[in-house]
Amino acid sequence: MRLCVFSFLGLILLLPNGYCKSDIHVGYRLTLAVPVEYMVGFIGRAYVLQGDQNENEPSFRAALTVEAIGQKYSCSLEVLLGDVRVWNSGHYSKFYTSDICVLELTSNGDLQLTGPKDRVGWRTGTSGQGVERLQIQRTGNLVLVDSINLIKWQSFNFPTDVMLWGQRLDIATRLASFPTNSNSFYTFEIHPNKVALYLNSGKVKYSYWEFKPTQNRNISYLGLGTKGLELYNDKSQIAQIPSIQPPRFLSLENTTGNLGLYIFSAMKKKFEASFQALKNTCDLPLACNPYGICTFSNSCSCIRLLLKQTQMRNSACGKEISDGFCNGGFPVDMLELHGVSSILKDAKTIINITKEACANFCINDCECVAALYSSGDPRECFLYGVVMGVKQVERDSGFSYMVKVPKGSHGNHSKSNVKKWVVVLVAVVDSLIIMLIFGGLIFYFIRKRRKSSLGNRSNSCRN
Repeated sequence: MRLCVFSFLGLILLLPNGYCKSDIHVGYRLTLAVPVEYMVGFIGRAYVLQGDQNENEPSFRAALTVEAIGQKYSCSLEVLLGDVRVWNSGHYSKFYTSDICVLELTSNGDLQLTGPKDRVGWRTGTSGQGVERLQIQRTGNLVLVDSINLIKWQSFNFPTDVMLWGQRLDIATRLASFPTNSNSFYTFEIHPNKVALYLNSGKVKYSYWEFKPTQNRNISYLGLGTKGLELYNDKSQIAQIPSIQPPRFLSLENTTGNLGLYIFSAMKKKFEASFQALKNTCDLPLACNPYGICTFSNSCSCIRLLLKQTQMRNSACGKEISDGFCNGGFPVDMLELHGVSSILKDAKTIINITKEACANFCINDCECVAALYSSGDPRECFLYGVVMGVKQVERDSGFSYMVKVPKGSHGNHSKSNVKKWVVVLVAVVDSLIIMLIFGGLIFYFIRKRRKSSLGNRSNSCRN
């Protein structure tokens, strides 16, 4: 028997009459109280299952969790490897609740999360399938089994942002990761000819890393094995992304969008990456905010614009500039940046055209907010619906990055204003000079006339 614990904000309390077995039977019910007031950073967990323990490495545990997210409390069932969350029932759709969070394996075999008044927020949908118990396997797979140990439901069939050792991902399966406070998200996807990382933003999706088997061999599924991430066709292994040690899991990071294979360091007592798809900061899709440029020094610089007195003037790094392009609210122009490129691939591409034609294509497409022009052979024009993944490159690289902006908002507008001010200044100065000369002449003639009048009066008095 393994003692089950309840954790609140780092405090560990014993659950009365609570023991973590290797399985849970039908009729099991566990209730957690949800705080009345919202507390930032709050996490409460009740560990209900624990896998086989290893003295040198963390073990898998299943927990019922209440977590503070966005001024509300979410209720979820999750699997943890040590302190790393490797599966969560609310990864794609969170169940928000108040007062209570309940985990129940009903008498008819359905695993459920419920809130007040038995409101169901998540379920496995296994009612009437002969389910008898919930188990956690040594691989971290959470399973519902019947009396003869046939699996009726398993967490491995519902991947989140982590792939565990022994897990298999088929064609058209994906991992997804959601950055905090962002409308964009990352996906790791499996295609017949490649595996790839994608940035998803609104209606558009662009790849920023890919791996292809040699000889154009097709992929059927992936497996995480002792030597790394293994790619298979219908018959055998065709490619591999190696790991220096047997990896415990593969993870799509929600902060960076990077893909990594992770091993456990017994010396440091923590997980470390044995492989990362992207090694340079500027190759990450959101290394900088929208309308930011990742520079050679791995820092971010905004695309500076001299905007008119509009609502876009105060936008952070210009990320709101694109608002209204499809509403016909104002005329637009293209701001050209030399020595700048984009890491995003799979954009709409037009070949064998001029740079001016490339710019016009973007101007005439209301959903286009930026264009990348390559002067190589063939000449290529890439049209983008986002200004992300932008990085500095050598100026002689042949790339020209163009950003759509309100007409007259960039450098030419500034130059034209300077010319206008010069003209006005010259006109004012000329006017002052003319007025001074004209005033001086008038003063000269008036004074001369006055002297002449005084001379005539003096002569008449003498006589």
